[in-house]
Formats: sequence, C-alpha cells, structure tokens
Amino acid sequence: MSNSPTALIVDDEPDILQLLGITLSRMDIDSHKAENLGQAYSLLNEKKFDICLTDMRLPDGDGIELIDYIQKNHPELPVALITAHGNMEIAIEAMKAGAFDFLSKPVDLNSLRNLVSSALKLNTESKNASKTSSKIKKQLIGDTPIMKQLKSTIIKLARSQAPVYINGESGTGKELVAKLIHFKGPRAEQPFVPVNCGAIPSELMESEFFGHKKGSFTGAISDKKGLFQLADGGTLFLDEVAELPVTMQVKLLRAIQEKTIRPVGGEKEIPINVRILSASHKDLLMLVNQGEFRQDLFYRINVIEVRVPALRERAEDIPKLSQYLLYQIAQTQGNESLKIADEAIEQLKLYDFPGNIRELENILERATTLSMGQEIQTVDLNLTVAPQINTEQVTPSDTAVATRDGLTLDEYLEKIEIDEIQKALQTANGNKTQAAKLLGISFRAMRYKLKKLQLD
Repeated sequence: MSNSPTALIVDDEPDILQLLGITLSRMDIDSHKAENLGQAYSLLNEKKFDICLTDMRLPDGDGIELIDYIQKNHPELPVALITAHGNMEIAIEAMKAGAFDFLSKPVDLNSLRNLVSSALKLNTESKNASKTSSKIKKQLIGDTPIMKQLKSTIIKLARSQAPVYINGESGTGKELVAKLIHFKGPRAEQPFVPVNCGAIPSELMESEFFGHKKGSFTGAISDKKGLFQLADGGTLFLDEVAELPVTMQVKLLRAIQEKTIRPVGGEKEIPINVRILSASHKDLLMLVNQGEFRQDLFYRINVIEVRVPALRERAEDIPKLSQYLLYQIAQTQGNESLKIADEAIEQLKLYDFPGNIRELENILERATTLSMGQEIQTVDLNLTVAPQINTEQVTPSDTAVATRDGLTLDEYLEKIEIDEIQKALQTANGNKTQAAKLLGISFRAMRYKLKKLQLD
C-alpha cells in the first residue's frame, strides 16, 4: 500500500487534469480526478486526501461551492482554487471562504509545486508546535471573548496563504500576531522578515525591497539581496504599510501580483515565493479614498483583515497580562520574586492605555525601578487615571426617533438595507468585494442581496 500523499483534482478540461496529474506524479503524489462537483463529493466521501485542486467553473456548480463543502465536512483538507488569469475578485472570495491558496491560468508549474509543498506541510505542523513556541518569546495573553476570537482566527489564517492585513492601534501587538500566523503555519521553518516601511528612506526603498546589482548606483559596491529574496519561502511582514510612497506602492503591487522581482540594475526577473502580511495603525480605506494609498494594492494586501483590539477593550485581561509582563521584566533583572499588589492591578484596569500593551510594559518597568520592596504598589505606577464617566440612561427625543412614513416594517427595513448597500458601494468606488467587507457580509451574500433588491 502506497504511503504517498494523495491529491484530488477537480476540472472539466481533460488537458488540465492530465497536466496537473503528471506534475503531481513527478512529486510522488497520487492523484484522483473528478470532472464535476458530483464526482468530487463522491471521492471525498470514499477516500482521504492530503490536498485538493479545483477549477472555478464546473459543469454543475463552481469551485467556491466545493470549498464551502470541504470547510464544513473536511476542514483539515487544504484546497486551492484555479481561476482565470487576473480574476482577483474570485480569488479573494475563495480565500475568504477558506481556500489555502489560488493559482491563475495558465498554471505556472513552479508556482503549483510551491503551493502543493506548502499545503502538504500543514499535516506536520503539529509536530513543530514545540519548536514554534521556542521561536516566539512573547505570546498572546488573555481569555476575554475578543482575545479568544483573535487566537482562533490566527490558527485559521496560519493554515492559509492568503495575504492578511492586521489593523490596530500602536502598541497592541500587531507584529506578534503576524509572527504567530507565520510560525503556526507551513512556512514556520522559513524566514520571517519584518520591515518598518516608515523607517526606510524613499531613495533607498527599491534597493531595500528588491536588492541591487554591483555598480547599479553610487555606493553599490557589491550585489545585495533585497527583503523579498531574504524572505523567499517564508513571510514578508510590511509593518506601517501606509507609510509607503505611492511610487513604491506601484512596484510593490507588481511584485506581489507577478511573484517576481527585478533588482535595481538587474536585467532578469527573479521568481519569489513569499507570503505577504501587512499592518498599520492608520485607516487604510480612508487613505485610499483620499488618494494617498493605491486602491489596487489595498485590495491585494487586504484579502483578509484582522483587527487587534486596544487594551482598554479587554480590561479584564490586564491582571493576567500584567503578571506575564512582570515575570518577564523580573527575569531580566534577576528579581523573580517581584509581585504587584491587588490595588495596583485595579488602578491599571481603570487606566485608558493610549499606548496599549507597549505602554503597560513601560509602566511596569518604571514601577519595578521605583518600587522599594518586592511588591509594586499603586504609588509606584505613577498613573493619572481619568475619572470614570457616570453614564445615565438617555431617552432619545421624539425628533431622533426614525419614522416609517407609512411603510410596513418589511418595506422600511428593505429601504434601510438598500441605503446602506448603496453607501458602501459608493465608499468602495463600486468594488463589491470591498463593499461587502464594509457591511460585514460575505461576497456571496452581497451578490444575493444585490440580485434580491434589484441593485445589480
């Protein structure tokens, strides 16, 4: 009996089935072929697969339906969608639905091999769990519902290759979230390369990202690899991506879409295999509307958005987080018996933390220095806590209460729905994928509503 990995290939074109089958065979992967959804469902119920490759257009449905089915019935099975070249909206919908990755036609065999190799590594990721924890010095601390949801999202995203945009205030731990997505996924053994986009001088940016050839400009005394090459096989984390100048945004978009780079002064395109994670504390969509950030790059890096909550949104995590940070501080100072008083913890819970976790860490470091004993007291924190606002129940005035103007409840609700969808489409400049994101619904739900409300 063969121990080779097994793939399910779903496509109604015999030539594509044969090409994919031969390529996988050369990688010592057995494959089973299906020409429609019905055959695919039957094979999935009969056999265990390690990866699934599916075309978008099938005689009895589409690839998104198969992805939905696999997510519900075989959630551990990585599935990649094969779509028409340049159809990013469908590729984005697929990854939102849970696809591991996507390929464009005509299928580039090198990209196919990279994709399949990464997908097969998912089956061994549990073996690397101990290695993963040792590579990350800090962990996400907190048991509030919002943090449990974030941890669950990270695990799901680690099993995907979708570009992820991490949004959150300064000091919330966006880079830690990016590291966890990388180190809990199939690229864990490959480089994680973080770059602060706001810290690179604009005149050096192209060289920093793409590298340069010797003699390509004054000071280029030797060949130099860029960040994309250093991250090859792994993850490139673009921190403060909103700081990229528009000229660099164009070049970055091309590198991400084509999966190739050209060093400054170089003549040849170099293929790269990099997962892009990005982050910013700014409102990228607002910058897009103001013309300061390219809309096409925004949609390319913002396939899936993750929001990291501010510390004040999860005040109940402050006791546990404080103990964790204090333990780390105490270890570096060789004073592991250091503790924090309950009254001091309560004072921290009342504080607003404009600087979030980074500020909490600084406060505890300062308090450790100021403390006269083995226990940090309230006075050591040196906090200025804003008074708590007593919110009284406010009854809306009659003028603030919306009236239905004689409409039935169903008609009134439909009117609200139409207004909100039209506003979202206007904000997103007609892009349905982004409008759906603004409304907090799936692209498929958006299509359904547009058809139902006769807005399409």
